[in-house]
Amino acid sequence: MGGASDDDPEDQNVAVASFFTFYDFTRQIADETPMSVDNLVPVGLHGHGWEPDPTITQDIVDANAFIHVGPDFQPWADRAIETVEDDGADTHLINAREGVELLDLAETVEDDEEIEGGKDPHFWLDPELAKHAVDNIANGLAEVAPDHEGEFADNADELKGELDELDAEWEAIFEEAEREYVFLAAHNAFEYLGQRYATTIQPLIANLAAADDVRTSDMQYAEDMIAEHDIQYIGAAIFEPNSWAKQLVDETNAEAYYPVTPYAGTREEWVDQGWGYFDIARNINMPTFEIVLDAADPSETTLGEEWRNFD
Repeated sequence: MGGASDDDPEDQNVAVASFFTFYDFTRQIADETPMSVDNLVPVGLHGHGWEPDPTITQDIVDANAFIHVGPDFQPWADRAIETVEDDGADTHLINAREGVELLDLAETVEDDEEIEGGKDPHFWLDPELAKHAVDNIANGLAEVAPDHEGEFADNADELKGELDELDAEWEAIFEEAEREYVFLAAHNAFEYLGQRYATTIQPLIANLAAADDVRTSDMQYAEDMIAEHDIQYIGAAIFEPNSWAKQLVDETNAEAYYPVTPYAGTREEWVDQGWGYFDIARNINMPTFEIVLDAADPSETTLGEEWRNFD
């Protein structure tokens, strides 16, 4: 739980979120208000491919607000929304991507991630677009708890300021880049970063979705790309199988892989440290992008040795 103050528990509203990023935004927007915020996806699991048991739907029905990523991204969330609407529940539905102009789905993103007729859902990777989600959440919470509208708005403004700072930090990293391509042994959830900072994000496993096996032709393509571009380091997604990344390091000239995440979930140690979207960006994604862009040697980043070829 997060975001609640010490007000009378009877005055507390409960907001639940279907995805880690928007849980984290919501708890910051609700900070120091009598709004309790819960992340529905268990620690250690990927927020896109997870399928919950029926008790989660009841948690949503019982909540005052449900923050979700919009239709077609999480089938279980879509079904829960149908239940809320069919049952006439009082749960206020907050679509975090409402009004966001989405990118067309890249050829390197699997069709099972397609939304809204060929669009890429991962907009929150772009700090500027993420600010739209902040406004959507703040406005939605204000409808649930109008007495705290001012606090939600103030917290949202502070959060958007932090996103501006993060944007500038990302910009500096890409400006220092020695490469124009970022190579990932992961499915392409990072197209928004590439668009924002004018860099090509290239999955080495072109047909890989979040839980897919690797085809022989895909692995051959990856090996060819590593040889052609003299790739030393690649990014590998934390909440996805990393067997293909291990294979690439074992069978090609790539020396190591380092962690990336589209903020799709959290880990036990991150929870213990109180890490959210910004902490993960600065401690995981940014150091790895510095490495794979040849903007910094691994030893010059904040990544610990445990992240080199991590299990």
